[in-house]
Amino acid sequence: MAYLSLQQVSVAYQKTNILEEFNLEIQEGELVSLLGPSGCGKTTTLRLIAGFLHAHEGAVTLQDQDYTNVPVNKRNFGFVFQNYALFPHMSVFDNVAFGLRQRKESKSVIKTKVLDMLDLVGLKGFENRFPSELSGGQSQRVAIARALVIEPDLLLFDEPLSNLDANLRVNMRLEIRRIQQELGITAVYVSHDQEECFSISDQVAIMNKGNIEQLSNPADIYHYPKTSFIADFIGFKNFITFDRKEKQTDGTTYYKADTAFVVADHPGSTGREGMMGAIRPEDITLHTRENAAHTNSLSGTIHTVIFLGRSYQYEVRTSLGNFTVNEEMFAPLQPGTEVALTFPPDKWVIVEKTEVTTHAG
Repeated sequence: MAYLSLQQVSVAYQKTNILEEFNLEIQEGELVSLLGPSGCGKTTTLRLIAGFLHAHEGAVTLQDQDYTNVPVNKRNFGFVFQNYALFPHMSVFDNVAFGLRQRKESKSVIKTKVLDMLDLVGLKGFENRFPSELSGGQSQRVAIARALVIEPDLLLFDEPLSNLDANLRVNMRLEIRRIQQELGITAVYVSHDQEECFSISDQVAIMNKGNIEQLSNPADIYHYPKTSFIADFIGFKNFITFDRKEKQTDGTTYYKADTAFVVADHPGSTGREGMMGAIRPEDITLHTRENAAHTNSLSGTIHTVIFLGRSYQYEVRTSLGNFTVNEEMFAPLQPGTEVALTFPPDKWVIVEKTEVTTHAG
């Protein structure tokens, strides 16, 4: 039995369904991320779980208890907001103690729990400071401590790191994962940042237009996306819709016009019947014509060159369309250079074709 379950829920804004017959199950002790572009329904799902929104159809259960219509103040949930939501006139101690005081805990219990929680989040000795005296990362730690000190049944994160700089985000996501695992608390985490979600999650739900297109562990999603939307969202920039295929002993040969591509069988994509192949820019090998391979190869001409730091990104025009290729090299090849692209059989993924939306938000 799932610890948290959303069963056939539907949520609408102004008569427009955002979630429709939506299902999600989370096991006890898991951190599950909801990942997707703006407008995909991830924040709506989090607000539904929190009790800020209510489903007009379906049910929400926690530990097999019906929470569908339980008000927010009756749910023992911790919530970590994007903007920290600290009380500026209160000290760190008083911010963390707020929920305990609302529950009429004794002063001795409050002191013990608050100081223990500040120690857990690495803020021992900060109890007398005020929010204006804290960095962004310290403020977020206070917000996490405040959410955890009430010993919640569920911990909810709404894009908690989006206001932090890049280096601090990396440090804070490690801290969030450490704290979650140390306490063994069940958590739901919303973000549009795939690296952030993949690094801290037990399971990731990729959402698109109010639906979960794939719910799996981060490694499976990264290597074996199920749909073209997911593949595009996580960095597969090259797609081919094949015309036909022939099963071989060591894989499958797919054909586009007169060009054949051998695609290895993957355990993570066994049984997929799609006819669309996806491959990452860094997995295509670029050769000069003199060094071209003879299998899984396609001739083309470099059209544009972009410097990425560790590598150069090329747009290569071929008879089958344009391909994006990332190659590490000291000096770039120039536009107009004739090249050959090699597609390793084990780097192709066969995906179901779905609508690809923008990556914003």
